[in-house]
Amino acid sequence: MARTDFHAPDYYQIDDLLTDEQKLVRGAIRDFVNREIIPIIEDCAQKAYFPESIVKKFGEVGAFGPTIPQEYGGGGLDYISYGLMMQEIERGDSGMRSTASVQGSLVMFPIFKYGSEEQKKKFLPKLASGEFLGCFGLTEPDHGSNPSAMVTNFKDMGDHYLLNGAKMWITNSPKADIAVVWAKNQEGRIKGLIVERGMEGFTTPETHHKWSLRASITGELVFDNVKVPKENLLPHADGLSGPLRCLDSARYGIAWGAIGAAMDCYETARKYSIERHQFGKPIAGFQLTQRKLAEMITEITKAQLLAWRLGTLKNEGKATTPQISMAKRNNVHMAITIAREARQILGGMGITGEFPIMRHMMNLESVITYEGTHDIHQLITGSDITGISAFK
Repeated sequence: MARTDFHAPDYYQIDDLLTDEQKLVRGAIRDFVNREIIPIIEDCAQKAYFPESIVKKFGEVGAFGPTIPQEYGGGGLDYISYGLMMQEIERGDSGMRSTASVQGSLVMFPIFKYGSEEQKKKFLPKLASGEFLGCFGLTEPDHGSNPSAMVTNFKDMGDHYLLNGAKMWITNSPKADIAVVWAKNQEGRIKGLIVERGMEGFTTPETHHKWSLRASITGELVFDNVKVPKENLLPHADGLSGPLRCLDSARYGIAWGAIGAAMDCYETARKYSIERHQFGKPIAGFQLTQRKLAEMITEITKAQLLAWRLGTLKNEGKATTPQISMAKRNNVHMAITIAREARQILGGMGITGEFPIMRHMMNLESVITYEGTHDIHQLITGSDITGISAFK
């Protein structure tokens, strides 16, 4: 059931903290989601179909690289505007938000941050417009939470690099025109390479039979003696700090995006509870239902304040990796908990495609794992407050 009459919860009047521009950006993306995503997303999820036409539409509405300067095709917006965009897109679907945030935070950001001027001019405008779709290659079959142990590598062959290895669980990869790939050089240093579709030995097999993120396209990156031109090396990235900084940007977007999924589940459950009658009155009038809804709006409000404050710090250049990590962990956990509670309010209807809750719940099972699992983010916080790393 395509429901576009969404009423965003704002229990603490957080809109008063937003600028007019930020609210205009949010409104534009909300209208876009209502028009382009919500009417098709249930069918796409049921069929495990990626609506490829959404890529160009994301480009047209400015959802790709909104914080990248306008001279490279980006929106030149602040980070709260970016967060609100991710919130609205994930209200539509986590997989659609993944498409947008991978493009902006994990492909455009590293090219902008670590690339040469030539690379920026060559790739960023096409990525911003949606002419190109990109992906980010860090996770490997045997190395997820420990990317420093990656085995993908490249050798200097004089006039080019020779790249070998494989990456998996890569959003956008089967349709991507370029991949930002992290690999070790002969000295064991992690570097970034831009690998382009059509390079011999570069393949992107699709991952099938997913129960989660079914409207998003996922695959592998396989490199079999791929010749990468030397001008495709990101010249200003050296070591694991390069990809980790990219992940900071993406995790920031997830912290906002998860709020959108939670809002959609809460609002669906709230409306249903008022319309659904049992024992002679709306189920919204029963204490247990009100308890669920009250807990939901409380947790959403806390997450909104957390994200807004983090966005303020990000705009000031003060946001730290552990702060971003905390927001990602808290807000995704909040969202998946609300999805499960909302599903119970709807009873059997909650598992059907007539309502978005079960789709959100399945999607969030991936979101709580990718770009740092829930447990890994707890350890990042633990290390930050104790000064002792639990990773080794």
